[in-house]
Amino acid sequence: MNRLLAAARRRAVVLTAGGAVAAIGVVAAAVPSASGAFSARVTNTQDLAATAPYFRCDDALAADRSAAFFQWALTDASASAAAADSSGNGRTGAYQGTMTADGSAPVACPRDDGGGTAWRLDGATTYALSGAQQTNPQTFSIEVAFQTTVKGGKLIGFGAKATGADSQYDRHVYLTPAGGLVLGVYSSGAKTIATTGVNYADGRWHHVAGTFSGSTGLRLYIDGALVAENAGITAAEVYTGYWRVGYDSISSSWPSPPANPWFTGRLRDAAVYTTVLTAQQVAAHAAPVR
Repeated sequence: MNRLLAAARRRAVVLTAGGAVAAIGVVAAAVPSASGAFSARVTNTQDLAATAPYFRCDDALAADRSAAFFQWALTDASASAAAADSSGNGRTGAYQGTMTADGSAPVACPRDDGGGTAWRLDGATTYALSGAQQTNPQTFSIEVAFQTTVKGGKLIGFGAKATGADSQYDRHVYLTPAGGLVLGVYSSGAKTIATTGVNYADGRWHHVAGTFSGSTGLRLYIDGALVAENAGITAAEVYTGYWRVGYDSISSSWPSPPANPWFTGRLRDAAVYTTVLTAQQVAAHAAPVR
């Protein structure tokens, strides 16, 4: 009997593992009238590595630098005078007012080298401008990531003047007094498309992109998804101007104009392109920001 009990205590433990499946089995017996058993199986059937096309925001934007007029990450240090251009074109932006870097939660893209910082705008004195002029851009894409709880303000747009209030401006995206978004150009009047029924001034980060050409018309994307389009809008106003981020004029001739055209909140990854970004490109730019 003693030899039988000793043999029972020396029962084998077998471990097998392979791929994404592991199984563990343990069997033990002490006396003929008592026994116990434990087994477990762990299976991983999901491939999460391909959830996003790019791991970092920087990587997604770098893929389309050849089409960029400029790309400003807006992760510069507080009190910086210049917004670095990562496109390679040297079109550095100029901060107006005091640049404040803000890394408080939630952050727009914590995986990037910028440490998750973004540019905080005060809604009264801060915006950025491109010193490089463009003449009559009739094909373009614009984009920026934003976070705010304040409804209203221009996010990005084109105007005849580099600084101050403008009398000639279009090719812009702005927040309405209801927290909606309007994308528009000017051609014998304001030609626009807009979101409906959603407040994007909800304290969360959002990515907005607008594209335009004579053959595709206006397209508005929010968080990587197409939300509005009008292929019948085929021309924008003819003039030479500058791109601005965070502020420019918005008169009552535009639908749902905000009382304050200055944006209040945080901005990240503002860019202008000389091509119409595809839906796939917009989605790739937006995915790391969510």
